[in-house]
Amino acid sequence: MEVRACAGNMDFTRLWLGLLLPLVATLDFSYHHQEEMEVFLKNVAQNYSSITHLHSIGKSVKGRNLWVLVVGRSPKEHRIGIPEFKYVANMHGDETVGRELLLHLIEYLVTHDGKDLEVTRLINSTRIHIMPSMNPDGFEAVRKPDCFYSNGRENGNFYDLNRNFPDAFEFNNVSRQPETMAVMEWLKTETFVLSANLHGGALVASYPFDNGVPATGTIHSRSLTPDDDVFQYLANTYASRNPNMKGDQCKNKMNFPDGITNGYSWYPLKGGMQDYNYIWAQCFEVTLELSCCKYPREEKLPTFWNLNKASLIEYIKQVHLGVKGQVFDQSGNPLPNVIVEVQDRKHICPYKTNKFGEYYLLLLPGSYTLNVTVPGHHPHLTKVIIPQKSQDFSALKKDILFPFREQLDSIPVSNLACPRIPLYSNLPSHSAATKPTLFLFLVNLFHILFK
Repeated sequence: MEVRACAGNMDFTRLWLGLLLPLVATLDFSYHHQEEMEVFLKNVAQNYSSITHLHSIGKSVKGRNLWVLVVGRSPKEHRIGIPEFKYVANMHGDETVGRELLLHLIEYLVTHDGKDLEVTRLINSTRIHIMPSMNPDGFEAVRKPDCFYSNGRENGNFYDLNRNFPDAFEFNNVSRQPETMAVMEWLKTETFVLSANLHGGALVASYPFDNGVPATGTIHSRSLTPDDDVFQYLANTYASRNPNMKGDQCKNKMNFPDGITNGYSWYPLKGGMQDYNYIWAQCFEVTLELSCCKYPREEKLPTFWNLNKASLIEYIKQVHLGVKGQVFDQSGNPLPNVIVEVQDRKHICPYKTNKFGEYYLLLLPGSYTLNVTVPGHHPHLTKVIIPQKSQDFSALKKDILFPFREQLDSIPVSNLACPRIPLYSNLPSHSAATKPTLFLFLVNLFHILFK
């Protein structure tokens, strides 16, 4: 009770202090090109230096910075127990709404910290990484904005970045692009737990898998992860708060009654970013298609912000689902690279603790058995019950102590990372019965521009 009261007092103290913080010049509702975007981001980082950190994770083909703004109480470094969240937009340069939504989200977060209790608690409990544009070259290449297709979709080398990642189901023999490599390296530096990738051209929240094999359900025209219940919940969390993401809002395009879809069910694709995040980065990612028109007129941007603001905030809060904790040996030393997974939902690339011995598992309320495995030792099983009503801005905390009598030797660091190859290749391969039907092929062809 005393801890809860203290935390509450700190929140209200920040609300009062927020009245004294500097203000960012109001961001207008227009499209911001690279130089304008950089000015805005640098202004935010300078005026709110205690809660923001601006850095570039790399360069585009044409040398433009790939900017990421971090928002949190410890913006420059990870803190134990604080989950890492990210939003990425504009990986297709001609899909522009997400880029502007993320700039306005940044403004909303920093200007409401200390003034809005929900935002203040979110910043207290979460480290939020926001990349407004993964493909700045593509955005700058658009000369004539179009609702359906512009030459800025691809990057400066004319590659589709959402077909450019390693694939777990089949070899993706394409030249890996600088923007893709930058994101892959970025994913190695942080323990990302939850993510969303903002697109345009449809209105739907799409969840993994985008590709698949019979073992993941392709015979039923879908491809499901071991965490399908969580992914459907995450997609619905976003879509249900956006009134436009229900029903046939985009005329002459596929109808998604609930505003969500399995990626493969919509159309299969190879080399997508959300599958890569889930399999190789231990990060749950969904793809958010937020506008029927890819590059709408800028006078419509205020409407898009009003439609998506609540969803953007609520989705970040889902990083606190489930259970988190650290794994220790009997001497109290945190253990990195320990496999921690739910017994009946193992990942093809096992989820492991980070260098601080931390694990984060997104789970819905229920009873689960955690299987904790150190190489060379028998698995350690422990039960957890995720309550129906989750704690405010925190997953259930469950530290795990390994019951070894002898001192645990250091865990070998060799072969820790799963190779970036088709990991599902040892499972039943595609057969004639499970290859996309003619209907799926036509859907794929018709919608190839929209994801």
